[in-house]
Amino acid sequence: MAEGEKCNVMVVGKGGREHALVWKIAQSPRAGRVYCAPGNAGTARDGTNVPIDGTDFDKMARFCKKEKVGLVVIGPEDPLALGLSDYLRARGIKVFGPSKEAARVESSKVFAKTLMRHADVPTAEFRIFDHPDPARTYIESRDYPVVVKADGLAAGKGVIVCKDVTEAKKAIERIMIREEFGDKAGRQVVVEKRLDGEELSILALVSGRAILMLPPCQDHKAVNDGDKGPNTGGMGTYCPAPVGTFDLMKDAELNVFVPTVHAMKRGRYPFSGVLFAGLMLTNQGPRVLEFNARFGDPETEVILMRLKGDLLTLLEAVADETLGDVADEQLVWDPRPAVCVVMCSGGYPGKYDIGKMITGLDAAAELKDVKVFHAGTKLNGDRTVTDGGRVLAVTALGNDLAAAKARAYEAVKLIQFPGAHYRTDIADKALKRK
Repeated sequence: MAEGEKCNVMVVGKGGREHALVWKIAQSPRAGRVYCAPGNAGTARDGTNVPIDGTDFDKMARFCKKEKVGLVVIGPEDPLALGLSDYLRARGIKVFGPSKEAARVESSKVFAKTLMRHADVPTAEFRIFDHPDPARTYIESRDYPVVVKADGLAAGKGVIVCKDVTEAKKAIERIMIREEFGDKAGRQVVVEKRLDGEELSILALVSGRAILMLPPCQDHKAVNDGDKGPNTGGMGTYCPAPVGTFDLMKDAELNVFVPTVHAMKRGRYPFSGVLFAGLMLTNQGPRVLEFNARFGDPETEVILMRLKGDLLTLLEAVADETLGDVADEQLVWDPRPAVCVVMCSGGYPGKYDIGKMITGLDAAAELKDVKVFHAGTKLNGDRTVTDGGRVLAVTALGNDLAAAKARAYEAVKLIQFPGAHYRTDIADKALKRK
């Protein structure tokens, strides 16, 4: 791209992560038009929505060519797993996001666990099964609780944490016999030892040989306060997480990210994009629970709230394999912590209604150091209405964690929609530790 020329960007997806990406990319002095496909009510305000689904490859490519899009940033896992990045690259379009083969680190639990075994990455003891009978026999022979994972993508629901043998055998039935998560996802399962401890989300930009660690976050998966109730896509997060100490981050870089990235390079499916490791901090040290092949949600909201550098330059450098050259000047962080509280539709993570009118967004937006990222929303005329389970990711900065938490909840209390619910204890783990 010529010096001083503006870069049009396409962000693929429609959640809180994509709104945060659109908002931050648009702040770059080099950003031209920032499109989002299909987007939500928030991306419509901070960018330009385009009614294209991320799995409609041909339509996406034609739009990007026509509108001279200089970079496509793929948010969700499905288009990555289906090979959108390969399709666009083959047509001369620059992409931030891994190839279909590299995205298997997320799209196949079997692939990820086998990769970790070969690369000597610390993870839970596991076995892989392609038939329910030996899986049940193995479960009965264990003297510890297990986790049963469907091999393929299951919208974040294919991981079942089991208390006992009965629950684990029921999980095998749900995944492999009833095929609740789809016939493809249920063809193979991973049965692994259940780990106890605190979870930590660590993301890194990866390009060629360069690995750039981002600040650690802690996500809150369970729907209710005190980590009670069923798991969700994430009820809130904070950054930086104090348990992600300097030593722990160095350990994760050397023993998780470096061997994984090198093993993928050796296997001829090099990773390019953002690699996300979900860690469990056990008594024996950190263990990888899973990898994601894209920005986390709601981790992205807190990370980008704190980023002071130019996100567009960083993402382009990953796509161009020049990440090592730009890292230092662009990776500047606001020293203040960020807290994100997710507001959900009534009934989520089970059944919920959509189309509920949301009020108070303007009042919340007026608060200093607050950004309301839209997740499951859409515009209905000039009104913003609910359009998903996780509706808003209300994010705030504060001089310390307690102040960031207080500011985020101050904004949450200004926003209303029928049935709205949210956790009230986001970041309390870190506050109690202090």
